[in-house]
Amino acid sequence: MGIYEELKARGLIAQVTDEEEIRELVNNGKATFYIGFDPTADSLHVGHFMALCLMKRLQEAGNKPIALIGGGTAMIGDPSGRTDMRQMMTKETIEHNCECFKKQMSRFIDFSEGKALMVNNADWLLDLNYIEVLREVGAHFSVNRMLTAECYKQRMEKGLSFLEFNYMIMQSYDFYALYEKYGCNLQFGGDDQWSNMLGGTELIRRKLGKNACAMTITLLLNSEGKKMGKTQSGAVWLDPEKTSPFDFYQYWRNVADADVLKCIRMLTFLPIEEIDKMDSWEGAQLNTAKEILAYELTKLVHGQEEAEKAQAAAKALFSQGAASEMPTTKLLEEDLSEGAIDILTMLVKSRLVPSKAEARRAVQQGGVSVDGEKVTDIHQMYGKEIFAGEGIILKKGKKNFQRIVI
Repeated sequence: MGIYEELKARGLIAQVTDEEEIRELVNNGKATFYIGFDPTADSLHVGHFMALCLMKRLQEAGNKPIALIGGGTAMIGDPSGRTDMRQMMTKETIEHNCECFKKQMSRFIDFSEGKALMVNNADWLLDLNYIEVLREVGAHFSVNRMLTAECYKQRMEKGLSFLEFNYMIMQSYDFYALYEKYGCNLQFGGDDQWSNMLGGTELIRRKLGKNACAMTITLLLNSEGKKMGKTQSGAVWLDPEKTSPFDFYQYWRNVADADVLKCIRMLTFLPIEEIDKMDSWEGAQLNTAKEILAYELTKLVHGQEEAEKAQAAAKALFSQGAASEMPTTKLLEEDLSEGAIDILTMLVKSRLVPSKAEARRAVQQGGVSVDGEKVTDIHQMYGKEIFAGEGIILKKGKKNFQRIVI
């Protein structure tokens, strides 16, 4: 099975422009391909996970990845999948976020000895002359056709700024610039990026002739993958300072039964034959599948040691033992008021909820317990003495918990 056939078997490919040519390129390690990442935060999140795994798979098959950091396009903002305009960021914030991305991507992609490139589209987009863009690039785009793109249609009712309207042109120009500078002949992106990607392919062929080798492919569930990055308590980040390895493990351990095998197929590097045998799993076997998924992905992002510690901590939760392995929140003396702390503050400090409003709802709905005893009073206070020794176990729901110590 070639890498192209494996990508299809894993459910990663939705649409392509030139299937036979793309198959030839990637199966023979001849593709120089790019995927773009707009630096809208200082960490990648699990919504980027599918793209990073794809780049790793293709590089291992001999192809050359280009990780394109959107330092230039981030100055505009991608309207795809949004009902309102993105908040404008300063150039300094964008540059800081770009540096954070580089560090995290290196866990997935080998940038040594010219095996991959990391480039920033600010290097060419910020120096473009406006009139030159209108003449050399804008002339190749039909406004009528652009307005039919899904990324624009959903914004028309609330209003689409002219700033955002240019995003498709800028992304298309990225492919053209990468083709000219680095011989990039293939682009990958989510299904929500299809119109922008077609624009890039057509721009190259119109400017350089129809025989120019520029091809497009989309990932099946990248737009759904972006939704993976959000939970009720906020984003699930790849940065361990923002989302701990244990919380990352628990996120994947808690995926829905209907999604677990799909995630194993699309995101892990387990052999496809091994995954095929899991297709018939049901009931308790799905819990085993979730543990496999959580362990494999935590190992990929945070390393084997952290994955093993997270797995041990998760098992400790259900065995009520090995408290030292549990994820721990350390309260400070100043977190206490007259030697005590209330349940809502403790829930927020433990990061089991993002706000006191969420904490209040969790208690009122009966989903919070301390050392196995359900908490029913939103004003419940806990004195300093209760945290002596190994502390207390604070749980929200069945699977989210923290050991709390002073």
